Amino acid sequence: MFDPREKVVLFIDGANLYATSRALGIDIDYKLLLASFQESAYLLRAYYYTALVEDQEYSSLRPLIDWLDYNGYTVVTKPAKEFVDAQGRRKVKGNMDIELTIDALEMSSHFDHFVLFSGDGDFTALVSALQRRGKKVTVASTLSTPTPMISDDLRRQADHFLEISTLAKKVGRSQVDRQVSAREDA
Repeated sequence: MFDPREKVVLFIDGANLYATSRALGIDIDYKLLLASFQESAYLLRAYYYTALVEDQEYSSLRPLIDWLDYNGYTVVTKPAKEFVDAQGRRKVKGNMDIELTIDALEMSSHFDHFVLFSGDGDFTALVSALQRRGKKVTVASTLSTPTPMISDDLRRQADHFLEISTLAKKVGRSQVDRQVSAREDA
Protein backbone atom coordinates (compact mmCIF):
# COMPACT_ATOMS: atom_id res chain seq x y z
CA MET A 1 0.00 0.00 0.00
CA PHE A 2 2.90 2.36 0.76
CA ASP A 3 5.88 3.06 -1.43
CA PRO A 4 9.02 3.68 0.68
CA ARG A 5 9.76 6.71 -1.51
CA GLU A 6 6.42 8.35 -0.70
CA LYS A 7 6.18 11.20 1.74
CA VAL A 8 3.33 10.20 4.02
CA VAL A 9 1.34 12.24 6.54
CA LEU A 10 -0.99 10.89 9.21
CA PHE A 11 -4.00 12.96 10.19
CA ILE A 12 -5.78 11.51 13.22
CA ASP A 13 -9.28 12.60 14.19
CA GLY A 14 -8.73 11.86 17.88
CA ALA A 15 -12.38 11.60 18.92
CA ASN A 16 -13.20 9.34 15.97
CA LEU A 17 -10.21 7.03 16.51
CA TYR A 18 -11.04 6.85 20.22
CA ALA A 19 -14.65 5.82 19.47
CA THR A 20 -13.46 3.26 16.92
CA SER A 21 -10.90 1.72 19.26
CA ARG A 22 -13.52 1.52 22.05
CA ALA A 23 -15.98 -0.17 19.69
CA LEU A 24 -13.29 -2.71 18.77
CA GLY A 25 -12.27 -3.22 22.43
CA ILE A 26 -8.64 -2.20 21.84
CA ASP A 27 -6.21 0.51 22.84
CA ILE A 28 -3.91 2.02 20.23
CA ASP A 29 -0.22 2.05 21.11
CA TYR A 30 0.71 5.38 19.52
CA LYS A 31 4.43 4.68 19.76
CA LEU A 32 3.97 1.47 17.74
CA LEU A 33 1.64 3.26 15.32
CA LEU A 34 4.32 5.83 14.53
CA ALA A 35 7.02 3.14 14.22
CA SER A 36 4.83 1.05 11.92
CA PHE A 37 4.42 3.91 9.44
CA GLN A 38 8.08 4.91 9.73
CA GLU A 39 9.03 1.36 8.68
CA SER A 40 6.88 1.32 5.57
CA ALA A 41 7.28 4.85 4.17
CA TYR A 42 8.91 8.21 4.71
CA LEU A 43 6.67 9.58 7.46
CA LEU A 44 6.76 13.34 7.11
CA ARG A 45 4.40 14.22 9.98
CA ALA A 46 1.76 12.74 12.25
CA TYR A 47 -1.01 15.07 13.42
CA TYR A 48 -3.48 14.37 16.22
CA TYR A 49 -6.61 16.56 16.43
CA THR A 50 -8.80 16.81 19.50
CA ALA A 51 -10.93 19.27 21.43
CA LEU A 52 -10.34 19.74 25.16
CA VAL A 53 -12.66 20.88 27.92
CA GLU A 54 -10.49 23.60 29.40
CA ASP A 55 -12.27 24.45 32.63
CA GLN A 56 -11.96 20.94 34.03
CA GLU A 57 -9.44 20.56 36.80
CA TYR A 58 -8.25 17.29 35.27
CA SER A 59 -8.89 15.93 31.80
CA SER A 60 -8.31 12.24 31.12
CA LEU A 61 -7.03 13.33 27.70
CA ARG A 62 -4.26 15.54 29.08
CA PRO A 63 -1.68 12.74 29.75
CA LEU A 64 -2.22 11.35 26.23
CA ILE A 65 -1.96 14.80 24.63
CA ASP A 66 1.23 15.57 26.53
CA TRP A 67 2.75 12.18 25.66
CA LEU A 68 1.90 12.57 21.95
CA ASP A 69 3.33 16.09 21.91
CA TYR A 70 6.67 14.87 23.30
CA ASN A 71 6.85 11.72 21.17
CA GLY A 72 6.68 12.66 17.53
CA TYR A 73 3.12 13.86 17.00
CA THR A 74 1.97 17.37 16.22
CA VAL A 75 -1.03 17.90 18.47
CA VAL A 76 -3.73 20.33 17.40
CA THR A 77 -6.34 21.24 20.00
CA LYS A 78 -9.08 23.74 20.59
CA PRO A 79 -11.43 24.35 23.48
CA ALA A 80 -14.56 22.21 23.46
CA LYS A 81 -17.91 23.94 23.86
CA GLU A 82 -20.13 22.87 26.75
CA PHE A 83 -23.89 23.30 26.69
CA VAL A 84 -27.06 21.93 28.23
CA ASP A 85 -29.47 20.20 25.84
CA ALA A 86 -33.29 20.44 25.86
CA GLN A 87 -33.51 17.54 28.34
CA GLY A 88 -31.16 19.34 30.75
CA ARG A 89 -28.16 17.06 30.09
CA ARG A 90 -24.66 18.52 29.97
CA LYS A 91 -23.14 18.02 26.52
CA VAL A 92 -19.69 18.71 25.13
CA LYS A 93 -19.08 19.56 21.49
CA GLY A 94 -15.64 19.79 19.95
CA ASN A 95 -15.50 19.15 16.23
CA MET A 96 -12.03 19.47 14.64
CA ASP A 97 -13.07 18.75 11.02
CA ILE A 98 -12.42 22.27 9.72
CA GLU A 99 -8.98 22.55 11.33
CA LEU A 100 -7.94 19.15 10.00
CA THR A 101 -9.24 19.95 6.50
CA ILE A 102 -7.53 23.33 6.26
CA ASP A 103 -4.21 21.91 7.50
CA ALA A 104 -4.37 19.01 5.03
CA LEU A 105 -5.07 21.29 2.07
CA GLU A 106 -2.40 23.83 3.07
CA MET A 107 0.19 21.08 3.47
CA SER A 108 -0.77 19.10 0.36
CA SER A 109 2.16 20.33 -1.75
CA HIS A 110 4.56 18.67 0.71
CA PHE A 111 3.25 15.07 0.78
CA ASP A 112 2.42 12.24 -1.62
CA HIS A 113 0.14 10.06 0.49
CA PHE A 114 -2.45 11.23 3.01
CA VAL A 115 -3.59 8.80 5.73
CA LEU A 116 -6.77 9.82 7.50
CA PHE A 117 -7.74 8.09 10.74
CA SER A 118 -11.46 8.79 10.70
CA GLY A 119 -14.65 7.31 9.34
CA ASP A 120 -16.50 10.63 9.28
CA GLY A 121 -18.28 11.11 5.96
CA ASP A 122 -17.75 14.87 6.25
CA PHE A 123 -14.17 14.21 5.07
CA THR A 124 -15.29 12.84 1.68
CA ALA A 125 -14.93 16.29 0.07
CA LEU A 126 -11.40 16.65 1.52
CA VAL A 127 -10.38 13.25 0.14
CA SER A 128 -11.72 14.19 -3.28
CA ALA A 129 -9.92 17.57 -3.22
CA LEU A 130 -6.61 15.91 -2.31
CA GLN A 131 -7.04 13.35 -5.08
CA ARG A 132 -7.60 16.15 -7.60
CA ARG A 133 -4.21 17.48 -6.46
CA GLY A 134 -2.64 14.12 -7.33
CA LYS A 135 -2.44 12.73 -3.81
CA LYS A 136 -3.06 9.13 -2.77
CA VAL A 137 -5.46 8.81 0.13
CA THR A 138 -5.82 5.99 2.64
CA VAL A 139 -8.65 6.04 5.14
CA ALA A 140 -8.24 4.08 8.39
CA SER A 141 -11.40 3.02 10.20
CA THR A 142 -13.39 -0.16 10.70
CA LEU A 143 -16.12 -2.27 9.20
CA SER A 144 -15.66 -4.91 11.93
CA THR A 145 -18.14 -3.48 14.41
CA PRO A 146 -21.89 -4.29 14.31
CA THR A 147 -22.44 -0.78 12.97
CA PRO A 148 -19.55 0.22 10.66
CA MET A 149 -17.57 3.19 11.96
CA ILE A 150 -16.84 4.45 8.43
CA SER A 151 -19.11 6.28 6.04
CA ASP A 152 -19.69 4.29 2.86
CA ASP A 153 -19.09 7.43 0.75
CA LEU A 154 -15.75 8.09 2.43
CA ARG A 155 -14.62 4.49 1.97
CA ARG A 156 -15.58 4.51 -1.71
CA GLN A 157 -13.79 7.82 -2.33
CA ALA A 158 -10.49 6.75 -0.73
CA ASP A 159 -7.79 5.06 -2.80
CA HIS A 160 -7.15 2.57 -0.01
CA PHE A 161 -8.98 1.42 3.11
CA LEU A 162 -7.00 0.40 6.19
CA GLU A 163 -9.00 -1.76 8.60
CA ILE A 164 -8.10 -0.71 12.14
CA SER A 165 -8.87 -4.15 13.55
CA THR A 166 -6.16 -5.54 11.22
CA LEU A 167 -3.75 -2.70 12.06
CA ALA A 168 -4.43 -3.33 15.77
CA LYS A 169 -2.69 -6.71 15.48
CA LYS A 170 0.50 -4.64 15.09
CA VAL A 171 -0.21 -1.51 17.11
CA GLY A 172 -2.98 -2.36 19.54
CA ARG A 173 -3.71 -4.22 22.70
CA SER A 174 -7.03 -5.32 24.11
CA GLN A 175 -8.59 -3.27 26.88
CA VAL A 176 -8.76 -6.46 28.96
CA ASP A 177 -4.94 -6.83 28.70
CA ARG A 178 -4.54 -3.25 29.86
CA GLN A 179 -6.82 -3.80 32.85
CA VAL A 180 -4.96 -7.01 33.82
CA SER A 181 -1.54 -5.31 33.60
CA ALA A 182 -2.85 -2.34 35.63
CA ARG A 183 -4.00 -4.72 38.38
CA GLU A 184 -0.65 -6.51 38.32
CA ASP A 185 1.17 -3.17 38.66
CA ALA A 186 -0.96 -2.19 41.68
